Amino acid sequence: MINNPILPGFNPDPSICRVDEDYYIATSTFEWFPGVQIHHSRDLVNWRLLGHALNETRLLDLKGVPSSGGVWAPALSYSDGLFYLCYTVVHQHEAATKDTPNFLITAPSIEGPWSEPVFVNSSGFDPSLFHDEDNKKYWLNMIWDHRPGKHPFYGIAIQEYDLPSGSLIGNREIIFKGSSLGLTEGPHIYRRNGYYYLLTAEGGTEYDHAVSLARSRDIFGPYEIHPNNPILTSSGNPELKLQKAGHASLVETPQGEWYMPHLCGRPLPDSKNCNLGRETAIQKVEWHQDNWLYLAGGENQPKMEVPAPNLKPHRWPALADRLPFDSPHYATPRGLSSSVMPEPNSLTLHGAESLESNFEQAMLARRLTSQNLTATTKISFKPENFQQMAGLAAYYNTYLFHYLYLSMDEEKGLCLQIHSCDDGKSNFPLGGEIIPVSNNELFLRASFNDKRLQFYYSHCGQDFLKIGPALDASILSDDHGEHWGFTGTFVALACQDLTGKKLPATFEFLELCNNQKPG
Repeated sequence: MINNPILPGFNPDPSICRVDEDYYIATSTFEWFPGVQIHHSRDLVNWRLLGHALNETRLLDLKGVPSSGGVWAPALSYSDGLFYLCYTVVHQHEAATKDTPNFLITAPSIEGPWSEPVFVNSSGFDPSLFHDEDNKKYWLNMIWDHRPGKHPFYGIAIQEYDLPSGSLIGNREIIFKGSSLGLTEGPHIYRRNGYYYLLTAEGGTEYDHAVSLARSRDIFGPYEIHPNNPILTSSGNPELKLQKAGHASLVETPQGEWYMPHLCGRPLPDSKNCNLGRETAIQKVEWHQDNWLYLAGGENQPKMEVPAPNLKPHRWPALADRLPFDSPHYATPRGLSSSVMPEPNSLTLHGAESLESNFEQAMLARRLTSQNLTATTKISFKPENFQQMAGLAAYYNTYLFHYLYLSMDEEKGLCLQIHSCDDGKSNFPLGGEIIPVSNNELFLRASFNDKRLQFYYSHCGQDFLKIGPALDASILSDDHGEHWGFTGTFVALACQDLTGKKLPATFEFLELCNNQKPG
């Protein structure tokens, strides 16, 4: 069986591609660098993080992008001996208009090297590239309409793409205005049995999210909608463990079995907040005699367990609790930073800007993949004043975080403090009752237990002392606050020097353990 989600933690908008016996899924990374996570499987059951497509600054510039801007909805495909990757780099998204340049890169190997990005258009987001049987290529994306009185999701556009010139040719055509669900995005085209099938995401990427399917004999339409649309959704079924089901892609095995990876979210108990962010699950699908696609087993609701394909099992080594700091499982906000210096067994962060900054941060972080997890690190830091801080954060974005840090107070000396930010509003749960400590080398710990987050510290790494009250982990979520959120919670090592002196902090390890109780 396949156990969902197959990619836990922040891994939204999956685009799957098969080359021979290998399967690859590309997912959105938004403001986090490197851009576009690529996971690899040989059986659709077991997955490993292979690396990132946008892993060089020449490929991706994220400086200044807002929270949940950056890389949206990559589309991965393979044709003529090349991998193709389409993606949007969103420069702003909360205004009436959107700034959404779309790019295309290619590579002979999934591990690169990838070509220089080719700018294609900026009329909307969620681009994809369809390779037709006559060797023509077609570019799709949703069109954004900013005009008053108009629906902002104008429809799905298609235009021929000329690979030699790297440009769109011919007329742009709107081929699909969407179903009654609305908010039509994430288009992918597949060809089978004389039909062009248009798979889209609809309903918005929250609790009414869905996967819709339409078909036509002509790529330019008209497209008829599936008789039982949507083909996948969690909407109206709050009891399901997988919510927000939508934004999908399709793949066929060599044996003719079909599967559909899709976006999902797992709410915290007694909550609608998903602090792990939007994750990737997969469903088995099948074609019926009417040439329409259906979920295997009937209905249209996502399942936690799915029959595995008829493929030889291929397991990967288990992920260690402690990973070297140069592992691809680490990320930084908004690009490479000279303030972040990872070595396999040590990390030096040179103090940079605040956790609220859209520019230069000294931070290295791992995705939270379980709602019950304990994170521990060892820090060495010698702050000279209260504007110099370093520590361990539960970090969603610039508006939402909890941060335990080591600093200096002019009266109490070396001390620990907590900074929480809820929808952009800062508070300090310890107030003036900061915790004096005698040593600049400390162990820091964050324990996640569903909605509860508790910080701890220790001088020796054995006996941990609770610090501060239990904090609300549910605010670290797409669903909390007034600002759009599309990412997920990270466990972050961070350092700030608001004097500009770039005082360094050193970390020996970051350990993530599922279901570990504080010691």
